[in-house]
Order: sequence, then structure tokens, then C-alpha cells
Amino acid sequence: MNSLDWTVLIGYFGVMVAIGIWSHKRVDDVSDFFTAGGRMPWWLSGVSHHMSGYSAVMFTGYAGIAYQYGVTSLVTWSFPIAVGIATGARLFAPRLNRLRSRLRVASPLEYLKNRYNVSTQQALAWSGLLLKIVDVGAKWAAIATLLSVFTGIGITQGIFVTGCITAIYCTVGGLWADALTELGQFIIQLAAGVAMLVAVMGKLDGVSTLWTVWDKLPSGHTNPTAGPYTITFLLAFLFIKTFEYNGGMWNQAQRYMATDSAHSATRSAWLSAILWAVWPTVLFFPMWCAPLLVHAIKPDGSDSYALMTETLLPHGMLGLVVVGFFSHTMAMCSSDANAISAVFTRDIMPVVSKAARGWNARAGLVAARLSTLAFLGLSMTVATQVSSPTFKDIITVVIKWVAGLMGPIAIPFMLGLLKPFRRSGPTAALTSWAAGLVAFFFVNYDLDGSQKAGVALQWQVSVPLAISLVLYVVIGLLKPEDTPERDALLARINSDDGGPGSTGAATGVPTQPGAADTTAVAAD
Repeated sequence: MNSLDWTVLIGYFGVMVAIGIWSHKRVDDVSDFFTAGGRMPWWLSGVSHHMSGYSAVMFTGYAGIAYQYGVTSLVTWSFPIAVGIATGARLFAPRLNRLRSRLRVASPLEYLKNRYNVSTQQALAWSGLLLKIVDVGAKWAAIATLLSVFTGIGITQGIFVTGCITAIYCTVGGLWADALTELGQFIIQLAAGVAMLVAVMGKLDGVSTLWTVWDKLPSGHTNPTAGPYTITFLLAFLFIKTFEYNGGMWNQAQRYMATDSAHSATRSAWLSAILWAVWPTVLFFPMWCAPLLVHAIKPDGSDSYALMTETLLPHGMLGLVVVGFFSHTMAMCSSDANAISAVFTRDIMPVVSKAARGWNARAGLVAARLSTLAFLGLSMTVATQVSSPTFKDIITVVIKWVAGLMGPIAIPFMLGLLKPFRRSGPTAALTSWAAGLVAFFFVNYDLDGSQKAGVALQWQVSVPLAISLVLYVVIGLLKPEDTPERDALLARINSDDGGPGSTGAATGVPTQPGAADTTAVAAD
């Protein structure tokens, strides 16, 4: 990178900070900070939903998969996400929106204390929080790895720089800042992605590369599934991503909650699904061509995209592509930070601290911002260890840890929204959650904590979810725990008119759950 590239990169950071400062004027309380006050346009929510699912892992870990195996990188990653989000457009998106408009909550997990009980809410909140610290840590490590390739800055310094910039704008501006920066980041990545596509075609056969390159690629590169990414893995990943991208990743749920109505949330989901079906193809095509243009130094090919970028793009445009790397990671990490802050301040703190149950609007907002900073700090610390023997490498954390552990956490949260599962209560939720986590450990590790050899990737990520799902459904049938109160709550989530006894939609969110509310639920 030369001075022109650095100017583009520093200018990008400056714009992100400016957006955060501007968004600060729109944040008066926790409702604005966590759910944009229910005033986010559906199209902005859709773009934000799409962008918050990316990170620099795509340009490292998934670029390595594309380099080694070809088209399977698209078929077994973005395609299942697109299908999953389209499936959830009517199934989950409107119900998640009604959590805010009908139940007046600011955190996706707030409804769990009434849907199940406080113990279930706390189990899902704490386990999800710890998983997200590791997940976001992997994202910081990925972007720092790319930064080191282009600039020579050390991994730790790269983590510190990107984390601090993200902390400024997402802490000051909340969800509004996240969504607006994600919109800007999408525009930047659109330009950078097209530039990379044009550069690759120019280096090969021009526009005809789109249909002539396939016979030149390494053997097996056009197979839809390859290596460890088998048909079984694809089906498991489709199931996992349907839960994950429809709200299992809490930041995705927030995008639906932030729109003004259930109908807008559905439109938002459809936009995100269409983007997931189309845009990754543009990004992946240069990665599929990479074996014809560069020789990766790392065995897993995770440096192939960075090497290709340095080789093909002129200065200035190189800086724009690097900005694109940052944009994806900062989008995902900032949205995760906001979601975790919501869960911590709205779900965890009112239970563990009596003082937190009495926070006024100002105190709640200060707590939200401080917890956002704390989460970012912890995830940045974990990022420095992501390549240690415990975590192995970036792609292992993202695919195996997140996919394997997301299911047991997401199933009680997501299926708890649906009427067909109304009989599944606290026993089903907690048992399925705990059994899924235990299953993940025994599928992946021996009793001494060492990595278990010989277990295929599809089983590593799918067995915990399958066990959780079966137990959640079966225990609900054998030990039904539906009550009139829980049925009434589900009626409000599942009906446009709010269900029996509804007093109408409420767009506001209480400053903080009161002590009486928490006590009453705990006694349930």
C-alpha cells in the first residue's frame, strides 16, 4: 500500500466515526440504541441484515475454501443462507418484530422469561454471550490477518486499530450507526467487488472469462460439493443457517425488530435473501479463478485473495478493496456488540443486580454503552489467541464452534416463537440446550480436552443441533408445559391484531424491566 491507499483507508475510518457521531443525535434511550425505536425503513433493515452476516473471514477462510475446492464455497455457504432467510421471511421475521411492537422488549431474549422462565433466559443469554465473544474474536483475527498482509502491521496492532474504530461509532450511535455504516459499507464493497471482478477478467479472457474459465480450473473446482463439504454438510448447514440468520444470531433478530411493522420485517428479510443469492457470486468468482493467477503461501489458501488483490489492482483501488475487507468485519462485529449489549443490560443485569432493575433512561443508556465497550474489549483479547491450539484457526472457530454451538442456543429461542411448539416449556428448553452443548463437546473432544480425530465436519456441526431439536420436540410432547399465560403470549406474537386481550401495538420500550416484573416471572 502507498500513500493513496492509506488516504482511502483513513478516510473510510473517518466517515465511520462521523456517522456514529451523527447517529448519536437519534439515540435518546435504550429503545433507540437497541432497536432504532422501531423506525428503521425496511430497505435499510434489509441491507443491514445482509451486511451484518459478513466478515473478513470470507476473504480469508472462505477464500481458502474457494481456492482449494472451488464452487462448493458458494453452494455450501451463501446458498443455504439465502434459502434459510427466504424460509424465515414469513416464519420468523414478523414474529420477531412483534416482540418489540407487542411485548415492548428491547432485547431478543427478553420474551424468554415469560415464554419459559428466568432460568431458561439466563442459560441462553450467558452461553450465547460467551460464544459470541469467541465468534467475534475470530472476526477481529481475520481482518488483522489481512491488514498484516497489506501493511505489515502486526496482528495485535491490527486488532487494536479496527476494534477501537468500531467501538467509537457503535458505542456512540447504537443500532442507527450500525445500520447506516452498513449501508455505506455495502456501497463500498459493491465498488470494490466489481473492481476485483473486472481485474480478474481483464487478466484472463475478458468478459468471456465468465464462461470460458471453467475448463481451465483445477479438477473438481466445478463440483457443487467437495472435500469435507459434502451433501450431508450442505443439508446440515442449511438447517443451521435457517436458525442462525433468522434470529439465532441475535444481531439479525434486531434488524427485524427495528422496522415499523411485521410486514416491513418480512420485506426486509426478502431483500436480504435476494442479496445473499446474488452478491456472493460476484465476490466468489475471482476467488475461484485464484489458482490460475496466484500461488497461495498458506496451506489452506487463506491468503490467496489478498495476494491476488496486491497483484492485480492499482494503488487507490487496492485501498478501496482493503476498505471493503474492513467494512464487512466492522459491520458484523459492531452489530454483534450491540446485540450482546442488549442481552446483557436487558436480560442478565436485571436478574443479577437489584440496582439494575431501577435504572432510569440515562442510567440504562450509559450501561448499554459501557457493556458494548466491554464486549468489544473481551472479543479483541480472544482474537489474539484465535490461532492457538485451543481454537486451532479462524475457519475452525467460525464454522465448527459457531455452527455447532449456535443450534442448541437458537432452538428454544426460535421455536419458542411458533404455536406448534407451545407445549415445549422450560424443561424442554433447558434440557435441549444442555444436551446440545454436551453433545458438541463429546463429538469434537476427548475427555482430556484433546481434539477428537476422525469425525467428519458435517457431524461435528449437525449432531448438537439434531439432539437439541429432537429433545425440544419430544419433551414438549411427553411433558407439556403450556399454560394460559404462555398461550396468550404466543397469540400476541403470532397474530397481526395482537391476539386475545391485546391492548394494541406499542412502539416504545420500557427503560428497564421492573423488579416486580422479574420477580413475578421468576415465581412462574
